[in-house]
Amino acid sequence: MIAITLPDGSVKRVEKNSTAFDIAKQISEGFARNVISAKFNDTIVETSTPLTSDGSLILYTWNDDAGKKAFWHSSAHVLAQSILHFYPNAKLTIGPAIANGFYYDVDFGDETIGESDFEKIEKQFLEFARQKFTFSMRSVSKKEALKYYEDQGNEFKVELIENLNDGDITFCDHADFTDLCRGGHIPNTGIIKAIKVMSVAGAYWRGDEKNKQLTRVYGASFPKQKDLKAYLELLEEAKKRDHRKLGKEMELFAFSAKVGQGLPLWLPKGAALRKRLEDFLSKVQKKAGYEMVMTPHIGQKELYVTSGHYEKYGADSFQPIHTPKDDEEFLLKPMNCPHHCEIYNNKPYSYKELPKRFSEFGTVYRYEQSGELHGLTRVRGFTQDDAHIFCTPEQLDQEFKNVIDLSLYVLESLGFDNYTAQVSVRDLDNPDKYIGDTKNWEKAEQAIINAAKDKGLNYVIESGEAAFYGPKLDFMVKDALGRTWQLGTIQVDYNLPERFDLTYKGADNQLHRPIMIHRAPFGSMERFIALLLEHTGGNFPLWLTPDQVILLPVSEKYEIYTKKVLKSLENSEIRALVDHRNEKVGRKIRDAEMSKIPFMIIIGDKELQNNTITVRKHGGEDLGELSIDSFDTIIKEAIASTLKQFDY
Repeated sequence: MIAITLPDGSVKRVEKNSTAFDIAKQISEGFARNVISAKFNDTIVETSTPLTSDGSLILYTWNDDAGKKAFWHSSAHVLAQSILHFYPNAKLTIGPAIANGFYYDVDFGDETIGESDFEKIEKQFLEFARQKFTFSMRSVSKKEALKYYEDQGNEFKVELIENLNDGDITFCDHADFTDLCRGGHIPNTGIIKAIKVMSVAGAYWRGDEKNKQLTRVYGASFPKQKDLKAYLELLEEAKKRDHRKLGKEMELFAFSAKVGQGLPLWLPKGAALRKRLEDFLSKVQKKAGYEMVMTPHIGQKELYVTSGHYEKYGADSFQPIHTPKDDEEFLLKPMNCPHHCEIYNNKPYSYKELPKRFSEFGTVYRYEQSGELHGLTRVRGFTQDDAHIFCTPEQLDQEFKNVIDLSLYVLESLGFDNYTAQVSVRDLDNPDKYIGDTKNWEKAEQAIINAAKDKGLNYVIESGEAAFYGPKLDFMVKDALGRTWQLGTIQVDYNLPERFDLTYKGADNQLHRPIMIHRAPFGSMERFIALLLEHTGGNFPLWLTPDQVILLPVSEKYEIYTKKVLKSLENSEIRALVDHRNEKVGRKIRDAEMSKIPFMIIIGDKELQNNTITVRKHGGEDLGELSIDSFDTIIKEAIASTLKQFDY
């Protein structure tokens, strides 16, 4: 018998070689029918995998993220099987699950695949799925695995296998289809009831532009047809909310081929929007004891060699700038933290002067691959709402909790109130990805976990998601469409203070090493504004929106009165503009709706005679005829209701 511990702490004693499915049936037959994946002792296993030792078991259904991952990973196998049915000479490479489905990268050789081919692949996919093929894992030797793919002439799989250790290689079989795979599948193909081939795109093998370009086939699958229907409807709504579309319609930002890919240009309304966000955070930070600093856009290469950024990211950064002086090289700034370390190093500190909290809206530059650029969410130049706190070990816990409070206030004030905290720690199997002492890593990771517990956060621990210099707490936020984004990050860092030899004089009159906290509630201004655009559909909170009111005079003869109303609004610090065009009011209203302007003021003969305004809200609600003072009160009360008082 073996002892299996479930997430609620209960222990089930079962016969050795029992499966996750056997244990699910002991809980309930109905529950067992919905279990599609499992994790045993932190390893994803099939529900049919025999369990041979004591351990902890988590059972997953479609409602769990891990369950969806297994579902979509399994679907990628069936997609690959369907592709080979029509393109037998195609070479398969990799096919992972992603956030909302899966993809498979394929070398189609001289053949091509397009949208006209999607329907036949979908039909064949469902034909295979209906046969309820079981996914079965088996271990193979490295020699056997290499021969299998060498015989197929698949150099991509051969390359993958050459980088694996003998004894760690597994194949997954279903029907007559075999694929190199680490595991994590649903019980059988019959669970997949709906499939949509979403799109195809070019993708370089292993993401390297020097390698061969493959065809990436994207798909989405579901256990019920109605789930697919709901997903496609969600995608249609997402298209309407696409920040690139809204940003153009609302005249917020633009891109220019002459300026360069991934380098956004902020138009007047967008720049004003950014400034209001920066002012909002600056006021919050000032109350929390932060001091603003400014650093240059470039730095000597040696600065980033010292920090470790050049070693980790140098190949993916803009290349060094060579000056007329021999052996002098500068880099466009990829991170603000090395500069802030040097600001701290500008003078000696006593423990009585700590913590020091330096903040900056600092612009950084990273050479993202052109195929990965996407609107404002993936750019080559972006501004971080960066801050770095230098504190004593005794101050670390409270400082970290204070940053949690500040980050949540910022996110919730802007309508992001559905979130999970993610504690991102090292991948213990890949220590070369990280710098610094193991003991310091352990202390930093535990400090974050303790703070998350003490603050009562709903948190998960994710291995391998830490920064190279330290663990972090990320806020995973769900937007209005149910999509999850990482917004706001807090990191504990023992390593950069060591590398930059940062010190403070302690109460014992000896020099000690401070601990560094990195934090950015917005993350980057560009990405945050993009997500805020899509979350709100362009209907920003009233205090933030570029134009709060638009005046729509019925004709030119009301111009003088319109100017009087405009002046009154501006005196009350209400952002207003006038549509002077010689168009009918109906057209002006439609255009104002398209521009997402919250309030429309219609001015005609009645309003002129009564010294009033007629107000219409975005979306169609008619507020009727009001005095200017009454409208002023409505605006101010609406703004006050959206901004909570910061209590630190």
